[in-house]
Amino acid sequence: MSLINVVDVEATCWEGQSPPGQVSEIIEIGLTVVDLDQRSRLAKHRILVRPQRSRVSAFCTELTGLTQEEVDEGVTFAEACKILARDHNTKTVPWASWGDYDRNQFTRQCRHTGTEYPFSGNHTNAKLRFTEALDLRKRPGMAQALELAGLKLEGRHHRGDDDSWNIAALVLHLRANNLW
Repeated sequence: MSLINVVDVEATCWEGQSPPGQVSEIIEIGLTVVDLDQRSRLAKHRILVRPQRSRVSAFCTELTGLTQEEVDEGVTFAEACKILARDHNTKTVPWASWGDYDRNQFTRQCRHTGTEYPFSGNHTNAKLRFTEALDLRKRPGMAQALELAGLKLEGRHHRGDDDSWNIAALVLHLRANNLW
C-alpha cells in the first residue's frame, strides 16, 4: 500500500488588509488519505482549530462557511499538530497540497507558536505537478483544475476537508494517467 496524505487548510482572512494586531491563522485542516496503488481515497478528516491571534471575519465566513463560534469549539494549533502526527502518521507518510500555501502556513505558524512541525519533509506541490503534467502555461486553481480534468467539485469549495477530497481526486487523475 502506497499512502499519501492530501492536506488543505483554511485560515482567517479579510477583504483587504488584516485588522491591526491580527494575523492569518489556520482554522481548519482537511486531510484525505489516498492509496496510490489502489487508486482510491480512503478517508476524509477535518480538524477545527481555535485561532489565538485573530478572529473570523464576515468575509472569511462568506468564503469558507466557518464562523467564529464554530472555530471557538476547535482545538489549539499545537493540539491539531499532535492529532495530525498521532492519528495520521504525518511525520512519516508523504503528503501533498495544492500549491505551497498550506506548507508555508504550517511553517510560519509552527515557528511563531513554538509547535513542532507535524509533517515529513516529503511534500509534493500538486498544483505544480498538475501544471507540468498537462503542460499548462499558468497554474490553475483547484476548481479550474477539476474542470480541466473533467472532474466535478464535490462539497463546498474553501472547506478544508472538501478541498482535500477534491485535490485527492486530482492526484488520482494524475496517477491514472501515469503522471504521479
